Amino acid sequence: MFINQMPRYEILSEDAMATLDKGWKRILTELGIEFMKPEALELFRAAGQKIEENKVFLDPDFVLEQIAKAPREFDMQARNHAHDVHIGGNHMVFSAVYGAPFVRQGDTRRDGALSDFQNFAKLSQSFAAMDSVGGVVVEPNDAPLDSRHLDMVYNALTLTDKIFMGNVVSAGNAIDTLNMAEIVFGSRETMEKTPVCISLVNCNSPLRWDDRMLDAQFEYTKANQPVIMTPFLLMGAMSPVSVPATLAQQIAESLSGIALSQLIRPGAPVVFGSFLSNIDMQSGSPQFGTPESAVGLLCTGQIARRFGLPFRTGGGLNSSQTPDAQAAYESVMTMLPTFLAGTNFVMHTAGWLEGGLVSSYEKFVIDVQVLEMLQKEFTPLEISEESLAFGAHEEVGHGGHFLGAAHTMERFRDCFYRPFLSSSDNFERWTRLGARDTATRAGEIATKKLEEYEPPAMDDAIKAELAEYVTRRRAELGD
Repeated sequence: MFINQMPRYEILSEDAMATLDKGWKRILTELGIEFMKPEALELFRAAGQKIEENKVFLDPDFVLEQIAKAPREFDMQARNHAHDVHIGGNHMVFSAVYGAPFVRQGDTRRDGALSDFQNFAKLSQSFAAMDSVGGVVVEPNDAPLDSRHLDMVYNALTLTDKIFMGNVVSAGNAIDTLNMAEIVFGSRETMEKTPVCISLVNCNSPLRWDDRMLDAQFEYTKANQPVIMTPFLLMGAMSPVSVPATLAQQIAESLSGIALSQLIRPGAPVVFGSFLSNIDMQSGSPQFGTPESAVGLLCTGQIARRFGLPFRTGGGLNSSQTPDAQAAYESVMTMLPTFLAGTNFVMHTAGWLEGGLVSSYEKFVIDVQVLEMLQKEFTPLEISEESLAFGAHEEVGHGGHFLGAAHTMERFRDCFYRPFLSSSDNFERWTRLGARDTATRAGEIATKKLEEYEPPAMDDAIKAELAEYVTRRRAELGD
């Protein structure tokens, strides 16, 4: 996994942080947060918090006491321990696109299928820069609705040996995820000691945590599996049309969910979540890769570090309908501040298209290319007498060239990062090879990766037990 050793880009002054502190505290004390689950309300009531119907008015000092119980950093184990990850500090974990109902492959846009889920799992396994396939990398619309979570978890566990994300549609789906993980990792005790899956719990912004999300949070937190407590904020729709107002709301919502996790199980791992962008004020459509979202992302990193929490934000977000120039520049507008902020868990790293409605094969490959280049860019320079290469100057002299110098010949194979997708051919050669644009080349690479894919090893007995669990549960669910 990648360790970001570059300095963090922090843009909030102490005065700005103090103003935001007043903002989120006022939201918690004067407006309150709705928790649409009786068990959550009872935990807050028992902890001395004021309750009115489904609304909890939280004492900021109480919230700070609760979040102080959460670990600043934690480890996660993968099926292959070579792919174990660390969440927090300077570590960055990269996970694929999440939640898209549609797929784009070439010029075709269609409903996502289970075969697409499997293909994206294989691609996530095949690219070393990716740490996880994620969760719902694409919605398998041809699988039965009530049991498709079983198919997704089964394929994430068998087609990859990296960490994965748990299903959060219901408590039952969370329990199935945990039971299937237990088959693979041996025991609940092993999983609780070092978590194996991480799950996205979204706030129904503004200021409401819905019952289904809370149901899943309860199950994962009781099992000591990390949850990403994420406000869903599109400025102008789910929050005011102001970055500072949205940041204050984000803090209030995320910290309230994290406080609940510590009431459920003190010390349980959590991630301060952020999904922050804006809408087009003409059409009302969501926009991504905007300057406002980039600024909010940079602020989120600084805020999360102030609270001593690992955080999630960023990714290859864009609003484009195809993997074109717009998709590229909007995604880089998000991915660059993702690195500058030192984000710990990055969802939607690869494959996101059309505002998250589409998982794209070509975009997946393009995004991995951008990811690799940013990882290289954010690797500190090693400056030494050797890297200064004074001897090369002595050899070449004035007015010469370094192509054949000993220093060059010793290092030419790996002195520069070599993109696997980019073309630097001259025009004649590029034309002779078919004048293929970036998206075309990316599609060819995706196809080649899938053809070359080899499944990671898994014990036959474990795989059979997993398959039996899926078959049994599918029947119990009526599918």
